[in-house]
Amino acid sequence: MGEETNDLMFHEPEIAEILDNIVAATHLEVAFKVVHHAGSVPELTVEFFGPDSSLLTTRNGELLRAFEHLVSKMIGLEPDQHDLLSFDANQFKLKRDRALRELAREAAEKVKETSRPFTFAPMSSHERRLLHLAFTTMGLRTASTGEGSQRAVVLYPPGSDSSVPLSARNDGRRQ
Repeated sequence: MGEETNDLMFHEPEIAEILDNIVAATHLEVAFKVVHHAGSVPELTVEFFGPDSSLLTTRNGELLRAFEHLVSKMIGLEPDQHDLLSFDANQFKLKRDRALRELAREAAEKVKETSRPFTFAPMSSHERRLLHLAFTTMGLRTASTGEGSQRAVVLYPPGSDSSVPLSARNDGRRQ
């Protein structure tokens, strides 16, 4: 991007123009608002609303994430900067983040009870990062496993060696 990350707010007009073109091309009945959050992550959020906003969140938010990814690439964000820009509709991400935190709490209890690793279902990099951070604050070890869209988080019991690979599906994988 060539600019410091704190200059992301200067991309607001560019982001709005890109999204205007995407919305027009897709014929979605949605509007959006770009909000700058100085000194926080994400630095910019885009909130979609309108009659078709629920279409952005179907299939686990695939279209919403696709828009976010496309815009991130178009404004030149590097992969390590993608957390600076976040798209949401109908509080989908907020609700999903809460659900993931609850799932993390339940998985931590199960792993502590059974002393067996727990492999989560595959999820996006954002969701995996949330889980890794949640477990770090709990003092539990995690690792990611799998490739591409099948990448998942593995939670290890306290005192176990997370460098030992798991055999497929005999580890309490949640379906």
